[in-house]
Amino acid sequence: MKKLNKSDDFQRKPAIIAGVSLILMTLAAFFSYGYVHSSLVFHEDANRTYDLLQSSLSLLHLGMTGWVVVIFTDLIVTWAFYKVLKPIHSFYALLAGVLRLFYTIILATAVFHLWMVSQVIQSDSGSATQVMENILRFEKIWSLGLIVFGIHLIMVGMAASKAGFIPKVLSGLLILAGMSYLFIHSMYQAFPQYETSTATIETILSLPMMIGELGFGMWLLVKGNKVKSSTRQSYLGAS
Repeated sequence: MKKLNKSDDFQRKPAIIAGVSLILMTLAAFFSYGYVHSSLVFHEDANRTYDLLQSSLSLLHLGMTGWVVVIFTDLIVTWAFYKVLKPIHSFYALLAGVLRLFYTIILATAVFHLWMVSQVIQSDSGSATQVMENILRFEKIWSLGLIVFGIHLIMVGMAASKAGFIPKVLSGLLILAGMSYLFIHSMYQAFPQYETSTATIETILSLPMMIGELGFGMWLLVKGNKVKSSTRQSYLGAS
């Protein structure tokens, strides 16, 4: 399949929707995991975690709301990426879409365990051990999903590399981010005894992991706002 280099048929709306959704998703994830989860969960102390959750139930619920935002924006991005990538490489676009949908289902399953934590805390019917078990299930299931997410990013990067109008640095960052997610979370799943070492590697790779997809989304947002609407409906794109 030859590279697409014309901008006559650039579909602005899917590109803009993807960019906006990714920004919203990133903010929601930072809040729910980066702030709420890290503030309330102490793996080495189940009792302290239970007490914090009990005294900060509203914050827990806000965090869960953030996860719902992540799930819904993931579904939107699944559609938008497919629309953007299909005319470039239909197979990679379809595979990336299926993988992202599968990842979103896994994430929703993981978040269900946070809902169970909320139910235990509100009813005061369980122990600190039960609460921590559900939190650990959330983290393990989400980590498993991030393996799928990593493969998805590789497919997106490979599709993007087929388009002459998409900067090579973006497709390269997407593939690097995907490989990083795949490697790190495969390590977490297969070799939990090396969790400390894996966490160190994750810290080193956190920047490319973050800017890979987000950078592509921001580029789509800027590109979509610059390119005028076309009379045709297929997306050939251009730089």
